[in-house]
Amino acid sequence: MRIRVVDAFTSTPFSGNPAGVCVLEVGDWPDDAWMSAVAREMAHAETAFTKPGGPDDDGIWGLRWFTPAIEENLCGHATLATTHALYSDGAIGPTVRFSSRSGILAATVNDDGSITLDFPKAEVTPMEVPAGLAEALGVEVVGAYGTGVLRDVLIEVADETTVRGVVPDLGRVEAIQHRDTIRGVTVTALASSGADYDFVSRFFSPNDGIPEDPVTGSAHTALAPFWADRLGRGELRGWQASARGGLVHVVPEGDRVKLSGRAVTMLDGTLHSEPAY
Repeated sequence: MRIRVVDAFTSTPFSGNPAGVCVLEVGDWPDDAWMSAVAREMAHAETAFTKPGGPDDDGIWGLRWFTPAIEENLCGHATLATTHALYSDGAIGPTVRFSSRSGILAATVNDDGSITLDFPKAEVTPMEVPAGLAEALGVEVVGAYGTGVLRDVLIEVADETTVRGVVPDLGRVEAIQHRDTIRGVTVTALASSGADYDFVSRFFSPNDGIPEDPVTGSAHTALAPFWADRLGRGELRGWQASARGGLVHVVPEGDRVKLSGRAVTMLDGTLHSEPAY
């Protein structure tokens, strides 16, 4: 079975966020245990599994995402990577719709080669800082925000330097995640003066098998409205300041967010394990 590694939200190899992409045949999904085993073998933040729908599914592809630890409800970079892989194969035209745990998600390959994802917007509301989280991150918190069904905690700090300097106690972050049923923790700030992006972020989710995610598309469904409201602009650029780094263009539109970025295929090989059903 063919499997690929695609770096997403970048056009430069060895940057952005790598995702495994496994394209399946029409039919039932393989056993969850098999897909989980493949995700652990790939050892990336996410491995995407996709399959074409049947003749009555109006061209919709099924899409599921697995971390090395769990099945995820929403993943931006692996959706972008999947779209890139399918389009590169000629399996889809410039637009595709995916059926997922988060409903129908659309993706469009633009004329310049970038890919735009149409995702549900997260509702961002002020909240109390979860007990112990500021200490676990080692930061002074400017504000804390919930993100509704996304289940992330959005932590605003003073500046970009603070975001880049975060060295979290991941064991403590994991315990807080588990205690408060948090999916992940996003730390964000306004970009430094003169930067060619508008805001900066980092994302931690050790309880889900992702100590630090290199570039998190789904987190930008909250970051987009959060910073659009503060900056008074409807189109922004977010830099995720992980060691690999990646750029996400965001446009909030009503109850949706458009996330755009690029992707590059890094590995194209054969998985020597047939799906188990």
